Amino acid sequence: MARYALVIDSRRCIGCHSCTVACRVHNDLPIDMIYNPVTTVGPTGVFPNVHMVHIPLLCMHCANPPCVDACPSAASQQRPDGIVWVDEKKCVGCKACVMACPYGARIPNHEKGTVQKCDFCKERIDEGLRPHCVETCHQKARIFGDLDDENSEVYKLVHGEHSIRLLKELGTDPYVFYIYGWEV
Repeated sequence: MARYALVIDSRRCIGCHSCTVACRVHNDLPIDMIYNPVTTVGPTGVFPNVHMVHIPLLCMHCANPPCVDACPSAASQQRPDGIVWVDEKKCVGCKACVMACPYGARIPNHEKGTVQKCDFCKERIDEGLRPHCVETCHQKARIFGDLDDENSEVYKLVHGEHSIRLLKELGTDPYVFYIYGWEV
C-alpha cells in the first residue's frame, strides 16, 4: 500500500498562489475558504542581502491525526494510504475537528454547515493523477508521491535533503515535508 506525502521545496516557491487558485477552482470553494494558503515571511535582512520566504500551508495528512479522533460523527476519516478526508454526508458541522487540528487546516463551510479541508484531490490520486496544486506549480515546488517507494522523487527528497515537518513535537507525524530556504 502506498503512503502518500507531499514535499514542498520553499527554495523554489515564489508565492504566486497558483496552487491556491487551482485548489479553489477545482473544489469550487466559496470566496472565504482556502485549503492551502501561502504565507510570506519577509522581506528580511538589509540591502543588498534581503530575502523573502513563501510557506504554503495545508492539511498535513498526519499519521496520527487528532482531527479524526475528535470527530464525534466519524465524518473525519483516514484512508489506508494516509489521506485524511471529510465525509460531508456524515459531517454535522460541530467543528470539533477544527479545534483539534494544530495546523489550522480545517475550514467551516457556513453555507453547507460542514467542515472541509484538503484531501490531496483523492479522486485524482485514485485515477493515478497528481493533486491540482502539484500539477499547477510551475516552479515545481510541490512534489507528491509515495513515501514508501524508494524510487519515488518524494522518498529521495525526504531522505536526501534536509527536510522538516511542522510541529513535529506534537507527535502527529505529518506527511507534508518542507525543504526550507529559511533559518530554522
